[in-house]
Amino acid sequence: MVRAGSTSVATAGPTLAVVAREAGVSVPTASKVVNGRDDVAPETRRRVTEALERLGYVRRPRFDATKAPALIDLVVHSLDSSWSGAVLHGVEEAAYEAGLEIVVSAGLARTRAGRPERDWQDRLTARGSSGVLFNLAELTQAQYAWLDHHRIPYVLIDPVHEPPSGVVSVGAANWQGGVTATEHLIALGHERIGVIAGSRRKMCSGARVAGYRSALAAAGLRHRGEYIRHAGFDEGTARHRMHELLDLAEPPTAVFVCSDRMALGVYSALAERGLRVPDDVSVVGFDDLPEARWAAPALTTVRQPLSEMAATALRLLVRVMHGDRPEGTRTELSTRLVERASTAAPPARSAVRR
Repeated sequence: MVRAGSTSVATAGPTLAVVAREAGVSVPTASKVVNGRDDVAPETRRRVTEALERLGYVRRPRFDATKAPALIDLVVHSLDSSWSGAVLHGVEEAAYEAGLEIVVSAGLARTRAGRPERDWQDRLTARGSSGVLFNLAELTQAQYAWLDHHRIPYVLIDPVHEPPSGVVSVGAANWQGGVTATEHLIALGHERIGVIAGSRRKMCSGARVAGYRSALAAAGLRHRGEYIRHAGFDEGTARHRMHELLDLAEPPTAVFVCSDRMALGVYSALAERGLRVPDDVSVVGFDDLPEARWAAPALTTVRQPLSEMAATALRLLVRVMHGDRPEGTRTELSTRLVERASTAAPPARSAVRR
């Protein structure tokens, strides 16, 4: 293994300095092209790319399955949440069974201009990592291209956006989870059901809202556009969105909140209005994080198997590392409703105070 911070280059073939000289650029500029950086002029990128191909430069050798133990990089969105803890737990157990070593990185850093940094790519190759797991990562097209060009196996855990064709990913059955949460509230007798979703641009959020709409339609209930609010998976924003729902002429008697952390913000908004859960308003969350059990009252929520998703992704990555492509590139694990104390039949007369 090469020490972190050094550059891993195949012993055969030209060095990056040779490529830079051939293309008539500096070594740092050639390195930017190799690492998929965006801040390179198109004409310069073309010259460097042609020199790379002409000289047969190889940034990283193909994974050698005969070498053990292999080192795997896990790139998580952050390390300060119980979500990440569940993912780490699943990867750790599966890696132990497979005889793999794990290096954890917290997120893909961004520049002041908001563009993703590329340092993780240098660290990845310097460590000689055999593959990468990305959790909740927003990879750019250039980064996908860089991983493919350097033949680095990777698998996505709960990707933020729809990944390119052929990319292996693992997630939860978000649409079905939205259906299940909404059907539960309908079965209790609720007809005015709101939803506080995450980000409009995130794949999981859209699927959960689609499930909510589908359940309403199947029950013959009218869809109300004003009942759908987006809070970007932020607890504080969810609190504000709940206040907006309560200010409607006909506020909902129940709300499906697309994450447990946002549900805590909803709890705060209801308490500020002097309303009780579930006597006045029923609440269903999504995730089944430890916070759901700690809430008062304990939160009814849709459980997505985070540890199992992470372990499945690790096992799929091992297959990809050995050249065995799965038949389907998207694996979805089932969700299920966990009933606790935050849902009940709607009050005979709405007690919502605006």
